[in-house]
Amino acid sequence: MEYYSSLLPNGIRLVHKYVDSPVAHCGIILNTGSRDEAPEEQGLAHFIEHTIFKGTVKRKSFHILSRLEDVGGELNAYTTKEETAIHASFLAEYYERTIELFSDILINSTFPDQELKREQDVIIDEINSYNDSPSELIFDDFEEMIFEGHPIGRNILGTPEKVKGFTRDDILKFMSKNYNTDQMVICSAGNISGKRFHHLAEKYFSHLPQNTRTYLRTGFEGNSPKTMTVGKETFQTHCLIGGLAYPVLHENRIGLVLLNSVLGGQSGNSRLNLALREKNGIAYNLESSYTAYSDTGTITIYFGTDKVNLEKAFSLIKREIRVLQEKLLGDIQISKAKKQLIGQLAMSQENHEDLMLTLGKSILIYNKMDGLDVIYKKINSITPAQIRAIANEILDFDNLSTLIYM
Repeated sequence: MEYYSSLLPNGIRLVHKYVDSPVAHCGIILNTGSRDEAPEEQGLAHFIEHTIFKGTVKRKSFHILSRLEDVGGELNAYTTKEETAIHASFLAEYYERTIELFSDILINSTFPDQELKREQDVIIDEINSYNDSPSELIFDDFEEMIFEGHPIGRNILGTPEKVKGFTRDDILKFMSKNYNTDQMVICSAGNISGKRFHHLAEKYFSHLPQNTRTYLRTGFEGNSPKTMTVGKETFQTHCLIGGLAYPVLHENRIGLVLLNSVLGGQSGNSRLNLALREKNGIAYNLESSYTAYSDTGTITIYFGTDKVNLEKAFSLIKREIRVLQEKLLGDIQISKAKKQLIGQLAMSQENHEDLMLTLGKSILIYNKMDGLDVIYKKINSITPAQIRAIANEILDFDNLSTLIYM
């Protein structure tokens, strides 16, 4: 993949991919998230994501929202355990308008008290809504269980009590510590030259003082596997099985991505979907997923089913895992699996917003962006023996935890 990358004097990295399209996408990704919060700050990274749009030295909240929407664009943001992002989609002719707005939001936000109070109520409503969705809540509760006592286990939204207590001083203190220029990437995909993109980023971000990160995240040492059942007034029984997995820089990461795709990834012909849904009709919502963090990761299998089918579902899942642990994938099986994963990756590149965010995250983590040909080569080099070895290491039943809502 051909892309433009450069560095501002203050340490902010830039990455851009030329795309011949009237619609462009641009974002700022920061290497900070909920795991960087102190215990009393739980939910603060997400709170900042909401309130950073609520007013700057020269704009009120309405003017921030209208700046891109008035010309048909969209402004958005998200927070994860390790990332915060502000991003936008817009007509390519409005590149400068967008990058100037990003600069104003990131550098000049004032966090007015009345807006903070209003947004506290909005986020508390978001927390309550999330608590009413067991198929989503169970993922947070599972990570809290397996990462017990570690910042990475705390949920991103925080608690109503903590959110209610956040002040402007709390926000500025967190941003001063965590919004570091050497941990920031401005990423773009659109109909503009790399030189022009660099010029605009330099124009609006070069005056931001260099702020280099001086702390290291608290590493995760590991915990013993656990099994927990929680009483919930739900029609279905919700279940999550999983454990620790490879961090983002591990040499076996792509092998686990392929294994996860075979086991229960997004395709309808995954082994778990065929076993539980197509052949036995005992689960509608079913997925396995692999999440890689900087120093650890998780592999999870989620399903919802009637209580009477719970043990049968467990049995079928264990059977499919054992097959992967005991038998090598045949030549045709692994060839199909590789082609399927490669096809999914290729199609994801057609979504230029996803491409822009992928570029930014790749530069943030690896300081480079591999082309699809390099990624395909890595996928095609994976052997059936490697898949079996990864299945035995990561899906070892003695190391898996289980959380059940029933």
